[in-house]
Amino acid sequence: MTRHVDVLIIGAGLSGIGMACHLTRERTGRSYAILERRRAIGGTWDLFRYPGIRSDSDMYTFGFGFRPWIGTKVLADGPHIRQYIEDTAAEYGVTEHIHFGRKMTRASWSSEAGQWTVEALDEQTGETEIFTSNFLVGCTGYYDYDNGHRPEFPGEENFRGPIVHPQHWPQDLDYRGKRVVLIGSGATAITLIPAMADDTAHITMLQRSPTYITALPADDPVAVGMKLARVPEKIAYRAGRARNIALQRASFQLSRTNPELAKKLFLGAVRMQIGKDIDMRHFTPSYNPWDQRLCVVPNGDLFKVLRSGKASIATDHIDTFTETGIRLASGEELPADIVISATGLTVQILGGATLEVDGEPVLTRERVVYKGTLLDGIPNAMLVLGYTNASWTLKADLAAEYFCRILNHMKSHGFTKVVAVAEDADRSEQSVMGGALTSGYIQRGDGVMPRQGSRGPWQVVNNYFRDRALLRKAPLEDGVLTFDGAADSARPGRKLTGQARKLIAQGAAVVVSRSA
Repeated sequence: MTRHVDVLIIGAGLSGIGMACHLTRERTGRSYAILERRRAIGGTWDLFRYPGIRSDSDMYTFGFGFRPWIGTKVLADGPHIRQYIEDTAAEYGVTEHIHFGRKMTRASWSSEAGQWTVEALDEQTGETEIFTSNFLVGCTGYYDYDNGHRPEFPGEENFRGPIVHPQHWPQDLDYRGKRVVLIGSGATAITLIPAMADDTAHITMLQRSPTYITALPADDPVAVGMKLARVPEKIAYRAGRARNIALQRASFQLSRTNPELAKKLFLGAVRMQIGKDIDMRHFTPSYNPWDQRLCVVPNGDLFKVLRSGKASIATDHIDTFTETGIRLASGEELPADIVISATGLTVQILGGATLEVDGEPVLTRERVVYKGTLLDGIPNAMLVLGYTNASWTLKADLAAEYFCRILNHMKSHGFTKVVAVAEDADRSEQSVMGGALTSGYIQRGDGVMPRQGSRGPWQVVNNYFRDRALLRKAPLEDGVLTFDGAADSARPGRKLTGQARKLIAQGAAVVVSRSA
């Protein structure tokens, strides 16, 4: 079945739900629908179900700017984040607009019809459904939900126990009293170690190289104080959010402008946490702070289990798996009944769907991004990508506000098409994320990520304060973003695209309606 809507949103995670809420909040008057591959709201927070899963950004900035996160926890666990997203969707009437179990496989823009045609697979029935829309918004993030990054380890076929990737955590995995080796050193690894340590016989974090780690209180003392003082929730949220945005930016700026000082501060704090019996080489990266994302542990929980002896760290390379564990390059052997491969993520754009403009395939890697939101040369479409050096939601909120500004501007001036057009001098070979972080998943995703521009609004600087001014206040008609009107024949719902007609001929049912 096909529906025509003004705005078709792909993904019902933080970005997609936030976008839908903004469409209502900004009074755009646009109909919308959301296609969500999973059977529930939450996106990443519905996918990942490993022990201890939690945010790696503080909840004052990870929550939506328009709906306070009520609580004092600095880092919230996965179930509470998922509930927060579900509650937000319910409060703004978004849930009824979601089509669950639909995987977008192709999105095609037709200049003739002035609209998008989207093919979506109902994975439960195997049937293809057709949606048409005036605007397309990609809110799928950049993770491949089917495949986490899982390298092939030498000799792994000899290992007698299970090798588990956190992205596909078996709910019946029994690790009680077992020896566990966890390969990895990022946010997932430092979350799993303290979450599992009390139940395992012993758990070891095996890393090739360390990550910068900092400890924060589990409960925000300022938030606790404001709650005790009965400060109104919205005021407390805004104050805490502003403070944490400033602190995040200050930490990043210090790391960029004076990396040696930042390194001393981060490592000094770790040294105070781990004590004299644990070697600091396990916590001393070869790169500068914020060359990769900083890992955060609440109340120093990772350091506590290391000091207790329930967990340990090995910094080495794998020589080979054996029947009963892993032999390292140093010759040391780590006994294991279970191995967890917390080795990262695989990157893809738009959930791996094919993107076309007037029948020509679009390679996202060949496009530059305008103001961190629009791909050049792609009409009536937005791609929401959050920050890499701060909370994802900060940028997602700004992108949604900007999109609504565009929609309202178009409505008031009678425009039906908007597109950002880059010149050759605007382009560069650097990924939109390559200039910010050097993490493995970012390097692996270089083949699909859009490009970083070389100048002006095509540069992605990952700076909330700069983006806030650029997306909220800067003129929309700046000579780069172009708007066009349309003839009556291209108005929504009046024409079917060639792609839609082709699919009808193949037996796909089409129902054109004016609402979701």
